[in-house]
Amino acid sequence: MGDMSLSLSIAAIGSALGTGIAGMAAIGAWKKAFAQNKAAPFILIAFVGAPLTQTIYGMILRNSILDAGLEIGQGFQILFGAIAGLAMAFSAFMQGKAGAKAADALAETGKGFGNYIMVVGIVETVALFVMVFCMTAL
Repeated sequence: MGDMSLSLSIAAIGSALGTGIAGMAAIGAWKKAFAQNKAAPFILIAFVGAPLTQTIYGMILRNSILDAGLEIGQGFQILFGAIAGLAMAFSAFMQGKAGAKAADALAETGKGFGNYIMVVGIVETVALFVMVFCMTAL
């Protein structure tokens, strides 16, 4: 099963990086708000948590690879899971970067949440496409 878990584990690495990046930006934005005696916008947490879903997509794909009934240990499973996991990881990483910019912009202006969350969602779509297309290929 370890060979087939690459889609999950690599996607999770991307989620960790993405949430970390967006989290650091949110903390900085909150610090700035506190220093100016302004209310710290809790909604920034939406940008921080967005990259977590790629881990779920990696798990769903891993389960699909297991259910495909391929011979255990085939190089195809390893390569398939690794490449898909890497694509999902990059999606999570870039989503975290977009979320970091969104957190900074929203905290500074108090405007644009709908626009920012749309960008974060579009970056997420890459991981969804990877999961669905890979599941279809199995």
